[in-house]
Amino acid sequence: MTMNNYSVFNNMIDVLQYQSEVKADKIVYTFLDYTLDDDYVENKITYRQLEKKASIVSFFLQQHQCFGERAILLYPPGIDYIVAFFACLRAGVLAVPSYPPYSTKIFSQFISIVKDALPKFVITNKLMAEVLKSQLGESPDFPDIIWIETDGLDDEELHEYKPTPNKIAFLQYTSGSTSQPRGVMVTHDNLLHNLFLIRDSFQHESHSCGVIWLPPYHDMGLIGGILQPLYAGFPVVLMSPLDFLKKPIRWLRAITSYRANTSGGPNFAYELCIRKVTPEQRQSLDLRSWDLAFNGAELVQADTIEEFAKTFEDCGFNPRAFYPCYGLAESTLIVTGGLKGELPKIAQFDKESILDNIALPKNSHDGGLHKRYVGCGYPLHVGEVAIVDQETCVKLEQGCVGEIWVKNPSVAFGYWNNNDETERIFNAYLSDTNEGPFLRTGDLGFIYDGELFVIGRINDIIIRGKNYYPYDIEKSAEISHPCLRKGCNALFSVGEADDMRIILMQEIKNGYEDIDLREVVSSIRDLIALNHQLYVNEIVLIRQNSIPKTSSGKIRRSACRENYLRNKFEAVFGEQQNLDSL
Repeated sequence: MTMNNYSVFNNMIDVLQYQSEVKADKIVYTFLDYTLDDDYVENKITYRQLEKKASIVSFFLQQHQCFGERAILLYPPGIDYIVAFFACLRAGVLAVPSYPPYSTKIFSQFISIVKDALPKFVITNKLMAEVLKSQLGESPDFPDIIWIETDGLDDEELHEYKPTPNKIAFLQYTSGSTSQPRGVMVTHDNLLHNLFLIRDSFQHESHSCGVIWLPPYHDMGLIGGILQPLYAGFPVVLMSPLDFLKKPIRWLRAITSYRANTSGGPNFAYELCIRKVTPEQRQSLDLRSWDLAFNGAELVQADTIEEFAKTFEDCGFNPRAFYPCYGLAESTLIVTGGLKGELPKIAQFDKESILDNIALPKNSHDGGLHKRYVGCGYPLHVGEVAIVDQETCVKLEQGCVGEIWVKNPSVAFGYWNNNDETERIFNAYLSDTNEGPFLRTGDLGFIYDGELFVIGRINDIIIRGKNYYPYDIEKSAEISHPCLRKGCNALFSVGEADDMRIILMQEIKNGYEDIDLREVVSSIRDLIALNHQLYVNEIVLIRQNSIPKTSSGKIRRSACRENYLRNKFEAVFGEQQNLDSL
């Protein structure tokens, strides 16, 4: 093993072998498999068992000239998925984590990933193979896929060989919330650097303990939830994201039961707990051990942080545990974060100035409309974050709103089989100084008191030269009437420039279809106009659980827009024929 400035390891296989030697029979992963009566079974694996099982699967891969090939991993969340991932690392195969295509929507995204990655292998279990072999194995698009069913391999036979890890560790396909999925080429160096950043900023030690419900197919669940505990040498308790979404109390009960100190998720997870965990359920919780509650992957909301802290104060939750952070798959995972144990920085800015791309601080007693934002910390380790004018590519001064550009050793190799997008996104240079290369994130933000504040996506909606951020407007819409589902709407634009129309798709709760939906639409439009001085041209109310989302719970605005343009949605109430009468 060689030494660099952040790791004594060359690759993740070195990490696994080291931990297998020094922590051999200690439990690293415990997966909670919930039963119908809300009990659960613990499935556990030690470091030594993980290395042995991964080596067996890796041996079978090596029988097929596997080095550099791609392998789709198709498992429900659980220990088998983790074993298959490390087997690919050992064999030099590029793992492609993929959400099991249980629904038509997910299957469509899965097919787009398969067509892009062109895998040689599908690694799965017997049950999943039976479901998918007939659909993929006989398709003219995928004639030569080799199926490896890991629950049929001999666990007793251990084949010795030298691991041959690839430079590229795996392909992390983006969630598809803003575009078609693209395969980010994450290298072993990227992983080691980012895992070091997480361990250092979260202050993880061998006595730490995590609880993670996040999907293992995405960067936060895989790298933060699975690889980080192995890297730092502490145990983690895992559960299916579906089990969390069905009953959010399971997440908090697991933190209580296992005395976990690290856990977290996107902002919506905290909102879900606020809404769904009852006062009676809260009485059984003890959250005093939870000293780092990371919040990332989507915009962090001040109201959510404050309300969660207040709601769970009597359960022992400390608001200083909140750790807002910023990251993205193209930079492996984390980019910025604060100091553990400090209260999140919540600052107030003039709403009109933000629309004009200037972050002007305001006190609560000042006149005019205000907007609160949560700071996401500072660049970690040797990283650099620049705020750049997306048109001129000139670095902007503190307080100016622009595109977030990132430069650090965690920035990935590029997009698989997509040289044009790799050049545009991963090799950006400042036009005035020629400094670079930077990663263009596509996110908008500003620096205030040295801290990064993230406010939206580039060109979400621009009207008369002003940026309007869908997330803010969606939050106003969902509270305008009690029949509307929170976190289940999408604002987008159609048309160009002078002919632009603003559209809102919004789910309504089951049981409200017979109320006066014209009144609901008027309530939405009035509150958006009041809070944002924006007229929404069309509001479409759709049924519960029908809005497109990624497997990690993000709204897929691009898919909503495409469905609208193709008229591929079922409206409970639509305005296309009713605008004149409202």
